[in-house]
Parts: sequence; structure tokens; C-alpha cells
Amino acid sequence: MRCSRGGCSEAAVVDQPYAGEHLCRSHFLASVRERVRRELHRQVPRLRGGVMAVALSGGKDSATLLSLLQELLGDRRGVRLVAITIDEGISGYRGGTLEKARDLCERLGVEHVVRSFREELGTTTEEAVGVPTDGSPCAACGVWRRVLLNRAARELQAVRLALGFNLDDLAQTVLMNLVRGEPHRLRQMAPHRFHHPGLVPRIAPLAPIPEREVYLYAALTEIPFDHSRCPHADRAGRNLFRDVLWRLEDGLPGTRHALLRTRERILPLLDGAGPGVPGICLECGEASSGGICRPCTYLRVIRHARENPFVFATGSGAG
Repeated sequence: MRCSRGGCSEAAVVDQPYAGEHLCRSHFLASVRERVRRELHRQVPRLRGGVMAVALSGGKDSATLLSLLQELLGDRRGVRLVAITIDEGISGYRGGTLEKARDLCERLGVEHVVRSFREELGTTTEEAVGVPTDGSPCAACGVWRRVLLNRAARELQAVRLALGFNLDDLAQTVLMNLVRGEPHRLRQMAPHRFHHPGLVPRIAPLAPIPEREVYLYAALTEIPFDHSRCPHADRAGRNLFRDVLWRLEDGLPGTRHALLRTRERILPLLDGAGPGVPGICLECGEASSGGICRPCTYLRVIRHARENPFVFATGSGAG
């Protein structure tokens, strides 16, 4: 196929059924940059300066995000990019992604901050394996990672924390919250529409970009990223929703974009529906919608498992 942009006869490198286009390399790269630029301006319309923290795992999404933000904001006066990587202590996985994250930061000249579960929380994701934290170590890993990212961004006095969520990630989350009957959680998703003391507002500039296009952009521009997959990924609760969404998008192109529009239309109706602006955890002092936050709840479970190894080894639960 040839590029569908007027006057271009180059071979297409990507098919976009949701947009009815086929784009060549140059038009595709320009399209990604422009969509991210517009989305960044929409989510942060008046960025006058300060620290922009970027969550950098070392994978394709976060590496692409950091590269694009460096291109879009690197020369803006008063704006300072800082990448934050969280080391969850996942053996055979995090070492490689951490190396790629360091390589990218050196290449772009971006400051790099690394925080670890072991140093900050006294545990690791590996220690959550086999312990019943909502059925999967991914549950504990996710909330611990979020709290450390927020803590690091807050200490940097960041004005925003940019996350590498692509279109597929966000559409899956919307679908999950609707299917589970928890529409109030749509307010807690990035991009944040509220400011709360202690919580750095999160943004998702890759929101308009499908996952495969993020991968293609990274490959075409030779952005260094790690291709490996977390060994616990098969146990993640969102896998079912990922598969369902792929089938919906294949049969009804534009489903992912429609789910994000649905969230935007629902948000004004959610005032007073379920937990709203978070309070403060009574144990750690971080933002929480309840008395004790989920990260601290999971840490309690891990500590109990250490103190009662026989109970957990025999499958008797947390007691």
C-alpha cells in the first residue's frame, strides 16, 4: 500500500483502520509527534516551567514518551525533565530494563533517579509471589510502584508526573472500571483533573497512540528499550480485558478511542459518586481513599507472611 496523505507516493509502514489511513515512515513519525504535542498541550495547557517527572521503566512506552518529551520540552526555558525508574526487585527482568533506562537518559542528557522497593519499602515484588495480595503479585507491585513514583516526583517538586500509558492501556482501564461497576475510579485515572496535597498530578501524553504504533515509532527512530516481559505478566488481572479489547477493535475500529471519549463524557457526572478526592493514609501519610492505603495493606500482608511462614505455606491465608 502507498501512503494515503495527499501527494505522497511512498510505501506505507502502518495501517490505521480507526482513521482510514495508511502512512509512510515520514508521515507516520510526524503524525505521532503532532498527536503527542496536541495531547500534552491539552493535558497541561499552561506549562510555564518547573520539573516534569517522567516514569521510565525502560520499556517501549516510557522510552518513547521520554524521547518525545525531550524533543518537545527539552529547549523550553524553565522546564527540567527528570526520569524516575522504580526497581521492584524482579529477578531476571528489572536488571535489563534498568540498563536500557540508564542508556536512554545518558543519550538524551536527562537526569535519572532510581528508587527501589527494597530500600524504600523493605520488600520486593518477588517476596509478594505466593502471598495472597488480591490474587496476583501484580496487585501489590502496581500500587507500590505508584506510591514510590509519586514520592520521588513530590521530592523533586515536580509540577506533573508523566506516565507512558498508551491508548490501549487507558482503554483497557476504562473498560475494567465499567465492567467492575466502579465508575468512580475513572476520576483516579491519568490524566488527573484535580490537584490534591501530596499527590503529583499525573498525565498521559501517549493517550492517542495505539500500542503497536508506539512500538513502531520506537523501532523506526532507534530508541533504546528493553524487549523483555515481566515474568509475572501472565498473572495480571487486565489480560482478559486486553484480549477482549483487541477483538472489539478488530471488529469495530475506533473502539479504544470511543472508550476514552466515554470517560471524558462520564467525568462531569461523577461528582459525589463513590470515593472522590483522596485523604491521607493513617500509617504512611500518603494519599489514600481510605484510612489505610492499599500499599500499606499489602505491606502488612507481606510482614504477616514473614512472621507466619507455615500458615502461608499450607495455604491457610493471612489469618
